[in-house]
Amino acid sequence: MRITSNIFQVGGSEESHPSDAAAYLIIAGTEGILIDAGTGKGTMRILKNISSAGIDPSAVSHLFVTHCHFDHTGGINGIREKTGCLVVAHELDAAFLEMGDPEVTAASWYGSVMDPTRIDIRVEEPRRVFLFGDTDITMYHTPGHSPGSAVLTMESDGEKVLFGQDVHGPLNEVLRSSRADYVESLEFLLSLEADILCEGHFGVYRGKEKVQRFIESFL
Repeated sequence: MRITSNIFQVGGSEESHPSDAAAYLIIAGTEGILIDAGTGKGTMRILKNISSAGIDPSAVSHLFVTHCHFDHTGGINGIREKTGCLVVAHELDAAFLEMGDPEVTAASWYGSVMDPTRIDIRVEEPRRVFLFGDTDITMYHTPGHSPGSAVLTMESDGEKVLFGQDVHGPLNEVLRSSRADYVESLEFLLSLEADILCEGHFGVYRGKEKVQRFIESFL
């Protein structure tokens, strides 16, 4: 699904596999940037969708992980094997992925195993800007749903796009969720005043008012 001239949804419950969270592709010049990887059950479909968006999967240089949960990360190893991409995650969730923790990653919720997954770029700071040619992508640490949850923003077609996977939560002690951090992070997301929200399970919201209303509903 085309979202803007260079952003596509290439994975999700309808796009790749019923168990997959949304996966988004950014085309930055000749590079592809992927956000999240699904459970792994829809990897071949995600790769096919990347090709349909107009680039070869081998051009995917980076895969950003918004948080460690299995429906977003189970497919990392398969996608890295096919594309050779570098995997980026916040350090607080990177530890659970590299250990293959079945509980904090929620792999056990899916009756699956989280294979130990190497993280190539561990982000430690609250905010980091990544440059891909003329495209700037900013990654923000937004804990709450998980300790290392993160969102990304960029400009596309003159609009601010927010990749806010799992804005809706849920919060659970097993997942190391923090209600106080979650509320603070939602307030921060509101301050970004995005024009488009690409969410992990609830689709794409367009227009500042609709984006704000969606985020506010979880406060």
